[in-house]
Amino acid sequence: MAKMMGPRFKQCRRLGLNVCGHPKAMDRAVKGTSRADRKLSPYGVQLLEKQRLKAYYGVLEKQFANYVKKAMKSKNSTGEVLIQMLECRLDNLVYRLGLASSIRQARQMVVHGHILVNGKKVDRPSYEITVGDVISLREKSHKNTMFKEGFQLNAISQYPYLNKDVENFSGTLLRKPERNEVPIEIDDILVVEYYSK
Repeated sequence: MAKMMGPRFKQCRRLGLNVCGHPKAMDRAVKGTSRADRKLSPYGVQLLEKQRLKAYYGVLEKQFANYVKKAMKSKNSTGEVLIQMLECRLDNLVYRLGLASSIRQARQMVVHGHILVNGKKVDRPSYEITVGDVISLREKSHKNTMFKEGFQLNAISQYPYLNKDVENFSGTLLRKPERNEVPIEIDDILVVEYYSK
């Protein structure tokens, strides 16, 4: 299974944006370390935005291109559909629910079989969650303090499209997220333009 490896903080500094969500990721960022600090051509700006979006969700190029192709077939705004598809990945929703402190940790939890979807074990991080699906921590993992503390720290969901059940260590996708509810600083139009050529 292919996954993004390499130093996260270095990647954040290069992209000029905290894509890993760690509070200290941009501490060593100075002017000149980011690609965005240089004068970029229109193509360069589109490429940078695409790289940022890929890094946010920890998706590699081939899989990301497939998401874009699917989004382009939709009748709705391609950029919005693309973000919705990425946001509804299992590893991302495990992270959004607070079961993991990062996307990488969420991915590892899924692969190691800690996560259930509608009561069944799913070990594919890219599994697409549909509206009404219940994501839960398997019973054996309830005792793990790392999972427990992270989930109980934010008892109320910060995202209106998710509902958290703290007692049962689970969460439900209430509806597809709207673009303004997704906390990422990306101009999705530039990403779509990059792939439209």
